[in-house]
Amino acid sequence: MKNKTWIIPMFCLFLLLNACAFDIVRVKQIPVSLESSHNPKSSLELQEEATVRMESGYSRTLKAKTRWEYVGKISNGDVFKTKDQVLTVEASNIYEAYIVISSEKLVGFYLPIEKSFSPLSEPKVLNMMMIEREQ
Repeated sequence: MKNKTWIIPMFCLFLLLNACAFDIVRVKQIPVSLESSHNPKSSLELQEEATVRMESGYSRTLKAKTRWEYVGKISNGDVFKTKDQVLTVEASNIYEAYIVISSEKLVGFYLPIEKSFSPLSEPKVLNMMMIEREQ
């Protein structure tokens, strides 16, 4: 009888690999159309840091004193992006994101590559100041 000691370790490895299924966490995305404006609105400056928790379980912190430039409008609100920090929305994948503001609240994120809106389950009030555009 030949040595078959390799069978048990191989069987254990087989069980281990099949037992570890990758759990996919998705970001809720709603397709939207971004309407750019030739007459941009005022910019925003975030006055204090704000941490936002998403349904995916991940959170993002919007830094204080970041300036957000108006990009356009979607049906869910006004879209702003910044050069002051890198903003992403994360789940099993990572997405570039801009903020969406409606009635002075952060209501979600616009994902420019996917051309979609990712809503927050609860809008977040941000302490922000409007900065008038220079003419």
